[in-house]
Amino acid sequence: MSAGLSPSLVPNERAASNASAPVGIFDSGLGGLSVLRAVRALLPRERLIYVADSLHAPYGERDDDFIVDRTMAIGEWLVGQGAKALVVACNTATAQSIALVRERLPIPLVGVEPGVKPAAAVSRSRVVGVLATAVTLRSARFQSLLERYAGDCRFICQAGHGLVQAVERCDTSSPALMALLESYLAPMLGAGADTLVLGCTHYPFLDRAIRDIAGERLQIVDTSVAIARQLYRLLDAHALKNDSAPPENLPRFCSTADGESQRQLAASLLQLDAPVEHVDIPSRRTRLAEPDIV
Repeated sequence: MSAGLSPSLVPNERAASNASAPVGIFDSGLGGLSVLRAVRALLPRERLIYVADSLHAPYGERDDDFIVDRTMAIGEWLVGQGAKALVVACNTATAQSIALVRERLPIPLVGVEPGVKPAAAVSRSRVVGVLATAVTLRSARFQSLLERYAGDCRFICQAGHGLVQAVERCDTSSPALMALLESYLAPMLGAGADTLVLGCTHYPFLDRAIRDIAGERLQIVDTSVAIARQLYRLLDAHALKNDSAPPENLPRFCSTADGESQRQLAASLLQLDAPVEHVDIPSRRTRLAEPDIV
């Protein structure tokens, strides 16, 4: 497996048996489009449904119960749309909800977690920076990764406050964004970091901005290719890989918000000009937040 985030492969005997059924990809917002890009490159014949829960993004600033509630609701919605497998393309959702989703959904799934192990393997200076959401960094799953794989590496962990919101509004290079990103990277570079873990699927869209700040001083540990390869193995193991459909079919894009930022990002960064369907996916927590109508 190449350097990237470490996906968790979760076989499920109740998986759908129809190879022509779509694969569901879900993120709190637009970050999972980086995963979708890699999945399309490796599995061009798969039908894909991408759901961005942009109305409730970013998850990194939500409480744990809210994250679990939304992940389950969207997973169940995708099952209802006929999905044969699910990619939870969100580090925060994986960290807080993967165990429950694994138990309750009747399809196999792939989750993601920050690439601590591959970063420790490639770092020569033994100093590694991690950019992730606050929820991911505080999760027991992430702390377990550090304990298992850090070894003699020093990991400098930084919550990327504001970065998800920037990507959600298609801002990957504004002066304000560059200043914010530099404030996060400067301490890592000053400490001698030679490797950077992108612990959120939104952050690969900031790759160019990171390069403008750090040049070639940081080796970036990304997510998407490793996730796509794990999905390939999962579909193949369950005889669910679609080998008959025409290649390069357009994904079905869905958003709980208006979808305009999603359409713009897909067009500019993925060269996919496709409409975005607004979907309403209620859940226990979002129903409770709605005002009573008299």
